[in-house]
Amino acid sequence: MSNYIRARSDEHKEERLSQIKEATEELFNTCPYTEITLTTIAEKLGWSRANLYKYVTTKEEIFLEISAEKMKVYYNSLLSAFPEGNNFSLEVIAEIWAGILNANQNYLRYVSYLNPVVETNVTVNRLAVFKKKYYDLAYAFRDRLSQMLKISQDEAYKIQLDVLFYSSSNAVCCYKNPIVLEALEQINITPPPMDFYKDMKDFLKMRLDWINKLVKNGNAV
Repeated sequence: MSNYIRARSDEHKEERLSQIKEATEELFNTCPYTEITLTTIAEKLGWSRANLYKYVTTKEEIFLEISAEKMKVYYNSLLSAFPEGNNFSLEVIAEIWAGILNANQNYLRYVSYLNPVVETNVTVNRLAVFKKKYYDLAYAFRDRLSQMLKISQDEAYKIQLDVLFYSSSNAVCCYKNPIVLEALEQINITPPPMDFYKDMKDFLKMRLDWINKLVKNGNAV
C-alpha cells in the first residue's frame, strides 16, 4: 500500500475521491455490479480497505457521485442541442436525442441501478443532494421539451422518463457481460444484433408522433 498518501487538504481529498471514482468506473466497465465491492475498489487502487473507509462507507456512495457527474453531462448535452426557441421537426428531435443517448450509454447503465439499488443504500442527506441536482436538470429539460412540443410540463416530463427508462434498459442489454455471453454459448444461442442508436431513434419517433397526434386532435394535456 506504499502508493497511498493520506489527504492533508480539501484539494487532496478531492483528488483521492477522483481516484476512487475512476477506479470504480474501470471496474464497472469490466465487471458485473454485484462483483464490485469496497474490497475490490481498494485493491484496484492499491489501498487498504481501511484507507478507503476514510473517504466512503459504501460503494453506493461512489456510484451516486459518478451518476451525478454523468447525469450533468447528459442533460447539459440535451439543453445545448435543443436551444430555446428552436423549431426542429420531430424527425430531427428524434435523431439528435438518439445521438445523445448513444453517446451517453455509460450514464444509462448507471441509471439502471439507481432506483432499485444505489438510492436505497445511501444516507438521506446524500440522496437529497443528488435528487436536487437531478430535478434542477430534469425540470430544465422538461420545460424546454414542453415548449418544443407545445405540450404541458407534466406530459413533457412523462416523455422524458419514458425515454430514460427505456434507453437505460437497452443500454444494459447492449452491455457485453462475459458471463451472459458464456451462458448463451453453452446453450447454443446467438443473441440478435442490436443497433442502440436506431432503436432509440425509432422509439423516440414513435413516442413523439403519438404525442403530436394528441396535440393535433386537441387531446394533449
